[in-house]
Amino acid sequence: MTSPPSLPLEALGRRWLTRAEAWADRSPWRGATYEFLWFGLKQGWACLFGGLMLVLIVGTFLLWPETAPISRYDFLVVGAVAIQIGMLALKLEGRDEAVVILMFHIAGTVMELFKTAHGSWIYPEDSVLRIGAVPLFSGFMYAAVGSYIARVQRVFHIRVRGYPPFWLTAVLAAAIYINFFAHHWLPDVRLALFAATVLIFGRGWFWFTTDRRRRRMPLLLGYLLVALFIWFAENLGTLAQAWTYPGQQAGWEMVGLEKLGSWFLLMIISIVLVSIVRWPEVEPRDRP
Repeated sequence: MTSPPSLPLEALGRRWLTRAEAWADRSPWRGATYEFLWFGLKQGWACLFGGLMLVLIVGTFLLWPETAPISRYDFLVVGAVAIQIGMLALKLEGRDEAVVILMFHIAGTVMELFKTAHGSWIYPEDSVLRIGAVPLFSGFMYAAVGSYIARVQRVFHIRVRGYPPFWLTAVLAAAIYINFFAHHWLPDVRLALFAATVLIFGRGWFWFTTDRRRRRMPLLLGYLLVALFIWFAENLGTLAQAWTYPGQQAGWEMVGLEKLGSWFLLMIISIVLVSIVRWPEVEPRDRP
């Protein structure tokens, strides 16, 4: 039985890939460089939604005309919806990933309403498409995190070992979410939440494929690295005045490293929400 013919672009891509792999196999440093480049490309593809949102935020900050018929924030809402529709129409995102984005949008908007009411941060520009002090594009920034977590599992063929049971992760995520609100009146228990996170996820590992070899990494290290990159994106977002912290109103300054802990805890909530629609698959034991 003959194989179906490849499309011209597909055939060209396979030839390039074969040549690139042959180049990478000539020495260890070439192999490491090749794998590192693939890692960056795949990470960029996994965070497509968030990356496009960040481009919109920074681009409109630099280029938005004062005479525009709509506000910049309202344009960001329209742009975010257009990105979502485009990703679904082009089959770049599955239905379960769209469900994840919706859950993140709702959970993020509720948190935004509460936090802005308590002065944790503000949105300095006017808009029509908003609920109270919260422009609707803000929920999509949380949704971008959910989109990344859902997509990265597929892009890197992620599998896990030592992953805790759902009920335990759900209790932890609920406690973290409640503490984001309750610490305004009650003692902040995030140190206890950090300790609980280490106890619950500390023995877990995930396996992933960047090029042709399976690699592994502790779950907690992976979550921390993602939180770090979100912190980098947060600095760009505040520089572009998508939102502003109280200390930045007199002039922009870098977001404090203490926010990294908040993003790490948010990562735990994110992982649990994604697991509702896509439970992590187990790495087979016949692999090293």
